[in-house]
Amino acid sequence: MLSLQSNLAYQTTTEVELDQQINPERKRIGLYGGTFNPIHTSHLIVADQVYTALGLDEVWFIPDEVPPHVDSKTAINADLRVEMVEAAIADNPHFRVELAEVERGGVSYTYDTITFLKEKYPIYDFYFIVGADMVADLPTWHRIDELAKLVTFVGVQRPGFIVDSKYSVLWVDSPLLDISSTDIRNRVKSGLSIRYLVPAAVETIIKEHHLYE
Repeated sequence: MLSLQSNLAYQTTTEVELDQQINPERKRIGLYGGTFNPIHTSHLIVADQVYTALGLDEVWFIPDEVPPHVDSKTAINADLRVEMVEAAIADNPHFRVELAEVERGGVSYTYDTITFLKEKYPIYDFYFIVGADMVADLPTWHRIDELAKLVTFVGVQRPGFIVDSKYSVLWVDSPLLDISSTDIRNRVKSGLSIRYLVPAAVETIIKEHHLYE
């Protein structure tokens, strides 16, 4: 289910189809950034629900190099995180990995990433996926006022969070699982099962590389 906050201009399905007929190379792309340390089932559900609800062409997962909002000491090497993301989405032709932040290196500011992608794909429309808890933090984001003009924010509903922001946000309802990367890392460290919490291919990578032990 979709809900619209603020004065965001939203196209109906018919308008989107007409626009794509006029501009066949134009695409609507969801962007899902994060540390993905590791990627888990909830990430995939959110991406799929947003993809379906908004009628997107693709969703791009963007692993960061050095996250600006997370203690980087807890994140394993980016190459391994990318490997897990690629394994997790391998069976979905509508998902892909975008390596802009890993290849750029340094702190991964969303503004820099979106600016790069808009220059590379000038006729694409980008929808940046954020959790409800992150929506409340948008005013603290690097160059947020400029960023808000470049991308449409898509908020994923979460119980207990007030869906209110000075910035335009398109809200999508999604089944929410109480799964976190922190909990998965702690379970691995404690020798507990993570089966079904992450895709089987991701669990295999974690075991083969002895990650989070």
